[in-house]
Amino acid sequence: MEYVYLLMLVGLVIALCIFINRVTDKLKVPSLLLFIGLGMVFGVAFRVAGLGNFTDYGLGNVVCSVCLVFVIFYGGFGTNFKEARPVAGRALLLSFAGTALTAGIVGVFVRLVSQVLPFFPSLGWVESMLIGSVISSTDAASVFNILRSRRLNLKYGTSSLLEMESGSNDPTSYMLTVVFTAVLAAESGVAGAASMGAGEIVGMLFSQVGFGALFGAAFGFLAIFILKKFSFNMGQGGTIFILAVGLMTYALPSLLGEITGVAALAGNGYLAVYICGIMIGNARIPQKRDCVRFFDALTSVAQMMIFFLLGLLATPEDLIRPDVLVPAVLIFVFMTVVARPAAVAALLAPFRAKINQIGVVSWAGLRGVASIVFAVYAMSQLGDALRFDIFSVVFVIVIVSIALQGSLLPLMSKKMHMLGDNDNVLRTFTDYQEESDVCFVKVRVGENHPWYGKKLREVVMPKEFLAVLIIRGEDVLVPSGDTVILGGDVIVTAAPEFENRDEFGMYEEYIGKNHPWSGRQVRELSLPRGMLIVMIKRKKETVVPNGAAVIQEGDVLAMIKLKDREEPAPSPEGA
Repeated sequence: MEYVYLLMLVGLVIALCIFINRVTDKLKVPSLLLFIGLGMVFGVAFRVAGLGNFTDYGLGNVVCSVCLVFVIFYGGFGTNFKEARPVAGRALLLSFAGTALTAGIVGVFVRLVSQVLPFFPSLGWVESMLIGSVISSTDAASVFNILRSRRLNLKYGTSSLLEMESGSNDPTSYMLTVVFTAVLAAESGVAGAASMGAGEIVGMLFSQVGFGALFGAAFGFLAIFILKKFSFNMGQGGTIFILAVGLMTYALPSLLGEITGVAALAGNGYLAVYICGIMIGNARIPQKRDCVRFFDALTSVAQMMIFFLLGLLATPEDLIRPDVLVPAVLIFVFMTVVARPAAVAALLAPFRAKINQIGVVSWAGLRGVASIVFAVYAMSQLGDALRFDIFSVVFVIVIVSIALQGSLLPLMSKKMHMLGDNDNVLRTFTDYQEESDVCFVKVRVGENHPWYGKKLREVVMPKEFLAVLIIRGEDVLVPSGDTVILGGDVIVTAAPEFENRDEFGMYEEYIGKNHPWSGRQVRELSLPRGMLIVMIKRKKETVVPNGAAVIQEGDVLAMIKLKDREEPAPSPEGA
């Protein structure tokens, strides 16, 4: 029955995380910090209850790696490549060369400082470079969250630059982590680890990038082809298919070395899944809005679970030990003030980037969930071969980075004069329309419609409405005031979206064979006060009902009901 307790714990954690997410909407501190705090609270509770510490880094690595697949896939899926194209070259340069350069600079610093400071164990070059590699990537989840929630409309296409860079540099950090973990395992005599020379290391790097990119592009093309050519005979079939494609895209290149018997041929699964995601997200596929909503919810839960599990793995008393806290703070300060700015300036200066843009891009290099997941990977592979607590060190760096850099990013952007009204950060995401305050309304004009035969300027419609398109047979027209409306025209109008959605709930009512509403007109129904039928789904057509509409067997009614409406008190008799 242990699995029942585990399921109970998982359900409780997810419910608490979702509740906390609602509460943190009003806070200035990134909400992901509270998920880590919740995990640490549970960890302390386990120890107080005598259940011991949760230190299963192997299990933590598996769970966090799977969750990170969804986060990275959705990072690519949500990237609007059309908006990002002008800065794509710079973003990818930062993702690969910038991440590697940051890792190298931090690695050199760790190596030198570890030789002179008493709180540092004396570390070799491989161990130092491993630390630099683990913390070299910026956190897409934190960057996306801050850009969206704070509406940071940054100048010079910087929002697109940060989005693409933070979403695509995790594979580089992971690749370097895998290489230096393998080298350190071989040097330390870890069971099953083979020695690696310079040739093997270079070959592993090329195979990680090459096979990762190849499989990502191949699965992306295949998924788009299938989604466009075939229909699924189940609700949300396309969304489920994309989920399956994402999992296979990550797994196959990662297993390539095991399948072929040549370990060096393994590809970078995170790179593959990111490329696949960006291809599918920017393609015109059916049910894309449903995919956005599904993956938005899935990745939110995945991030909650990662941060909670990482908090559970952490031991609070270990985080404040001098041999953890001092190195972590020193590395964070050096990386924030020297390593990241130096790498960004060196790579963006040839593009004549402005100083304030370089400053914001440097400050936006938040460390996050990926860094801790990669530290967990190193711990699970090396075990006692590590002479330092890399998990606790990286954990402190991430906490300080999210709390300090994340909280101050809006202020730094303002102080550096990087906020602009002409740039909308939401355009950098493929689900931009979902976040806008404009919706589109379809009006079909028949011969009895009051707009029939009139010029568009003669039509009486609310001033907030704007006719943007007229679909006439096979033609699509951009109308003017002199456009005459004909029978059969479909007019697409834009209007402000209703904002107070919390005022009502929406649900469906299926009309079965013996349903009491079957065969009756809408006006004959005794609906509760505050309830309204807004749409009837009838086979392949959608009906907007009026009072005379007859409800038929098999119909699905879309209904709204006002929430928390108190019935008015009855008036005194005779009033």
